[in-house]
Amino acid sequence: MQETLLDLLAHGEGDHVALVEPDGRSFSYDLLRSHINRLGRDLLARGIARNDRVAMVLPNNAESVIAFLAVSSVAVAAPLNPGYKLDEFKFYLDDVDARALITSENIGEEARHASDEKIIQIGLTDDNGELSFSSDKSQNSGDLVTPAVTDQALVLHTSGTTSRPKRVPLSHGNLTKSVGNIVKTYQLNDEDVSFCVMPLFHVHGLVASVLATLSSGGTIVLPGKFNPMRFWPVLAEYKATWYSAVPSIHQALLNRMSREQKKPDGLDNLRFIRSCSSALPPATMLGMEKILQLPILEAYGMTEASHQMSSNPLPPGERIPGTVGQGTGVEIGTMSDTGKLLASGERGEVVIKGSNVTLGYENNDEANKVSFTDGWFRTGDEGIIDQQQYLTLVGRIKELINRSGEKISPLEIDDILLGHPSVAEAVSFGVPHPTYGEEPAACVVLNGDATSQDLVKYCREHLADFKVPKNIHIVDEIPKTATGKVQRRFVAAAFIKE
Repeated sequence: MQETLLDLLAHGEGDHVALVEPDGRSFSYDLLRSHINRLGRDLLARGIARNDRVAMVLPNNAESVIAFLAVSSVAVAAPLNPGYKLDEFKFYLDDVDARALITSENIGEEARHASDEKIIQIGLTDDNGELSFSSDKSQNSGDLVTPAVTDQALVLHTSGTTSRPKRVPLSHGNLTKSVGNIVKTYQLNDEDVSFCVMPLFHVHGLVASVLATLSSGGTIVLPGKFNPMRFWPVLAEYKATWYSAVPSIHQALLNRMSREQKKPDGLDNLRFIRSCSSALPPATMLGMEKILQLPILEAYGMTEASHQMSSNPLPPGERIPGTVGQGTGVEIGTMSDTGKLLASGERGEVVIKGSNVTLGYENNDEANKVSFTDGWFRTGDEGIIDQQQYLTLVGRIKELINRSGEKISPLEIDDILLGHPSVAEAVSFGVPHPTYGEEPAACVVLNGDATSQDLVKYCREHLADFKVPKNIHIVDEIPKTATGKVQRRFVAAAFIKE
């Protein structure tokens, strides 16, 4: 029988540590469940209903985990990146039709300014930073009513081929199926300790590092923002057995280990390392394995699939550098542009099918028509599946920029640049970056006075930092096709050659 997120939370033993913050708080499963019940009842007391959207702007700590599980138990959670700027918060709060906004004392000021009077403001912490539930009615006894498997639990945005991000609703059933696939792939159990360095407003950190660990009754360590100086000592102190991260984090750690020419101390409990969200260079994988003497397992995930779709297996299964492994609880194939499923060894668009996959983008018939063919979800990635069913990603059909796992629509950057009074034309694109995989860049045609630095500053005022192009080229003309269309990959290629 398929479960809900509340069902998963019941797996942990009461006095076993569920969450721990280094140099800070520790939460047993009983205490975690108590906080989730209290906040859930507080939300109900405020009139929050099952299909209401509750936006969350929180740091990577226990409050974020508690808020997500409480909100998803009684309504629909909509976690947002705390790094967004005012205009971005206004868009996302309006787009999800947020009924309430949860923030903490030190995080979320911009979001609070962006919200209108219709949005219920909920603070999770008091002036001292301690957990606080402000509704008197939240003290009522009793457990929360378990939602249905088909009820929505989470709504996230994903960048697309238009400047307007697409809403991806995920049900309890979608999420718990993905969680089960992850637990099975990595053989997680209650003795495992996950070191969570990925943000909890994305499925990578939320589903893989947090929900899969809670489902297996294990312990999550939440060290906050990634710090390469403190990473290994803190991981060793809490006897972590695994962690999952994007390639840029693995590369930063490898660079430091290579300089020191030794394996960090105290890693006896670490049994594997997972990589996901963008391509892991084989040299990084092999370099880490050589120093750490541990399996580095590259996986493949995306928001629409509630995260994981495939992974290289634990030993004694074969790890193949440069591949994202085999399907994990989902069907994976490659498809031609005419909708024909292809044979092994043929290059085509990667397609997936499974109960972890969203039923479709919300209120977006056009995107759904393009993205779903005969029940298969078209990922926008090009790949080849070999005879052993290992998938190798070879390109991207869609023009998204993938900066260290953050998917950025170039059209969103275009729109901001075109809002500058001195910009007549703009085209944004991704360029290779040794650490992040890709970095946003742009070229513009001016109709007034402005420098590249002026335009970068303008972008910083309107876009989250990870979306801001570091290089904006001022040109006389943007290359176009014979029909007058701009093809980003050709523009990008021209500037990369320079």
